[in-house]
Amino acid sequence: MKIGFIGLGRMGSGMAQRLLAANFELAVFDPDVKQSARLAEAGAEVASSLAHLASMCDVVISMLPSDEVLLSATNDAGGLVANLRPGAIHMVSGTHGVKALTEVIAAHQSAGQILVACHVLGRPDLAASGKLGLVPGGPKAAIDSLRPVFAVIGERVFEAGENPLSATAIKIANNFVLGCAIEAIGEGHALVRKYDVDPHVFHQVLVGGLFNCTAYHAYGDLIAHNDWGRLGASAVIGLKDANLSLEAATPVGVQLPSVAIWKKALESAIAKGEANLDWSVMAREQFRASGLE
Repeated sequence: MKIGFIGLGRMGSGMAQRLLAANFELAVFDPDVKQSARLAEAGAEVASSLAHLASMCDVVISMLPSDEVLLSATNDAGGLVANLRPGAIHMVSGTHGVKALTEVIAAHQSAGQILVACHVLGRPDLAASGKLGLVPGGPKAAIDSLRPVFAVIGERVFEAGENPLSATAIKIANNFVLGCAIEAIGEGHALVRKYDVDPHVFHQVLVGGLFNCTAYHAYGDLIAHNDWGRLGASAVIGLKDANLSLEAATPVGVQLPSVAIWKKALESAIAKGEANLDWSVMAREQFRASGLE
């Protein structure tokens, strides 16, 4: 099985490095040649174009930043649908909306190709160490064929079933809940700081008892240290997640009033020039509103 990889940002590069370390035959393509060059040094074949990559691979994994980029990579004349062979698999690992995924699924089906949504849970450091959570959804035979890949890039697999959109719904809902958690942690920190509490003590109270899990450890630590530059997902990506939550909820009649709170906080932080800081800056907005900055 020859694997292609597109989207070599920090998360994608970590995943690709894991595949190379496990001796998978890997080809890569990224418009940023510096990204491709780093993988070439580790043993990856560098494709001359996306069409070239698609034509020589059995599986193409995409970790792309937006719906627009995914749709272009899928549907353009030099893209995946036009150049993957029938029966080849496109494994979508980026975070995308249900509307975009529906279009991509249909495009691949019309060409006799297979789409598997395999969204990832975790920050880029977990990608580099192979400790991501994975949420795959798609035809069972395709999922089974990808299990060796899952074993290398993740340590927990949560199978969503044969509908790729089920995996997408889980990813979007997970990010929605995480966004609400970050907002709540920020509000809690703002309250205790007003009473001269050492924020690191409050952080230990949360992660040592109420919230003893990876997400609360990681984001609580960022907030306790005001370490907005320790980037996992940027404020822009967090705002994308807020909008994807609303996009998924509206057509099925689900109300998500909590998302409006952290969406507003992220928009405010971005307006202050903090688009490329970690999305935990929504907590910084709470500190500002509380007179702590």
